Amino acid sequence: MTEPIRILLADDHALVRRGVRLILDSEPDLRVVAEAGDGAEAVELAREFRPDLAVLDVAMPRLTGLQAARELARTLPELRILILTMHDNEQYFFEALKAGAAGYVLKSLADRDLIDACRAAMRGEPFLYPGAVTALIRSYLDQARQGGAPETVLTPREEEVLKLVAEGHTSREIGDTLFISVKTVERHRANILTKLGLKDRLELTRYAIRTGLIEP
Repeated sequence: MTEPIRILLADDHALVRRGVRLILDSEPDLRVVAEAGDGAEAVELAREFRPDLAVLDVAMPRLTGLQAARELARTLPELRILILTMHDNEQYFFEALKAGAAGYVLKSLADRDLIDACRAAMRGEPFLYPGAVTALIRSYLDQARQGGAPETVLTPREEEVLKLVAEGHTSREIGDTLFISVKTVERHRANILTKLGLKDRLELTRYAIRTGLIEP
């Protein structure tokens, strides 16, 4: 018998985690070995448990699933990543692909798609629900007509700092979460304000809500 696929599951709702875990643990070749309640904890547990696969929700405190996916793809390149979300959203879908995710699964279809997505990811194959395939084709055609896509204004690290600032964390707390100094946090904060043309935390929070980094 081959060893089951070891899975890290991250979602900030305990009830959702319980339901998803029941789906995964019901299969003999899948086993949840760790659960996280936010993106930062997911990164910490992935480093500790070294799972084969991480299943990450998009909207989580401290680090979003997309931000956690970027960090995990950078630090644990062998780890396969799936995004599990309630959002049938093209922006999130493309950000997930750019972050290194092998698949994008809707929570509403998890009982149908998640098992297949996990197995596909471990085979090195992408998993996309039908609507995502349509979005991918449409985006490719649009970019071909326009000659490429515009660059994102903020860097991934600046997005991480922005999210934590908008959630009300202090510079010290942000530094501890991201493993950077307070001085570096303040430099990122200043760069964010300059790039976005904003004045204070309130405007940063409004921007974070508008762009989906945090939920209102």
